[in-house]
Amino acid sequence: MRVALVHMRQAATGGTERYLNLTAAFLAERGDEVTVVCRSHEDPPHPAVRFERLRPLALGAASRLQSFARAVEAHVRHASYDVVYGLGKTWTHDLVRLGGGCHATYLELAHAATLKPWERLLGARARKHRLALAIEARALAPGRYRKVVVNAQMVADDVERRHGVPKERIALVYNGVDLERYTPARRATSGAALRRELGFAERDTVLLFLGSGYGRKGLDLVLAAVAELAPRAPNLKLLVVGYDSEQPRYESRARALGLAERARFLGGRRDTETCYAAADLYVLPTRYDPFANTTLEALASGLPALTSRSNGAHELLEEAVSGSVLASLDDPATLARTLEPWLAPERLAAGARAARALAERHSARSKSAQTAALLDAVAQELRSPARS
Repeated sequence: MRVALVHMRQAATGGTERYLNLTAAFLAERGDEVTVVCRSHEDPPHPAVRFERLRPLALGAASRLQSFARAVEAHVRHASYDVVYGLGKTWTHDLVRLGGGCHATYLELAHAATLKPWERLLGARARKHRLALAIEARALAPGRYRKVVVNAQMVADDVERRHGVPKERIALVYNGVDLERYTPARRATSGAALRRELGFAERDTVLLFLGSGYGRKGLDLVLAAVAELAPRAPNLKLLVVGYDSEQPRYESRARALGLAERARFLGGRRDTETCYAAADLYVLPTRYDPFANTTLEALASGLPALTSRSNGAHELLEEAVSGSVLASLDDPATLARTLEPWLAPERLAAGARAARALAERHSARSKSAQTAALLDAVAQELRSPARS
């Protein structure tokens, strides 16, 4: 069948971008004609995947958002796709995936933590967010879609409540993970080498925080919790990975908390599989993530994961077996209390085995197959003489 996958950006990095590439490659491998409709792109994820590049004139982020959505509408009107799958902020599709959840929920739970003081004062990017809300409402209006795809039950409940999407039109497809790239086998090789490079001893318990956008992901809570545990956990170390323009401020905060000898900040890295392999435990007290891919990557690497209820990936965890779900993000002491039992070596060893076993039930390829089945079903529905 002729499939259009629509997203403003095609690239090698980013959660939605990875999902786009995996889906496109899976469909192309089985013989579908796959077109990625985008504003910008890198190399195709499969030789048979083609690009339809739409670059209407736009000035500023808000204008790019709106002009791209309009260009997609015009393009699809004159194209001959069997099914159109929207992955971003557009309103022309047969299926639409809310990989970023409901935008209003993000604004309510996490946006303030991403802003610098002057941005709060000036209301930075307010027009872009108003436009994103309007596009989302249009995309999810009755008659605009056949299926709404979500990556967590948390998001399914939210989209039903906020936009009135009927349950029978919502499809849950959890995110998947590359089980070959993220594997405990790396611990003895690249992981051990990175530990040595960072000065971590074999007896140390290395806590990993990995995520771009430290405020949204809750690094402030992690630093405070590690500082609270430090007096009774002499071998606890912290590894911080991910991009944030405010990294120097967080490094300064770590020093002020007495963590200068315990914390290592590596910034953004492409070899995240090595970072997981150098750690023992993963922590992500995120203020809002529909489904943080890093959670599943950590599990696949053999790291028990501690995360929040505002991360849709928490739905996969078995409490105190493959990880823990934080009861609250209001107090770093809650994170410290949740973290402390995991510092026991026997608990970590059992958790590592359980983490990997859990991840093996969520391979990236299995999720691509689920997505393809949804596209097939909607395409069949569209071909049916009695289109419901």
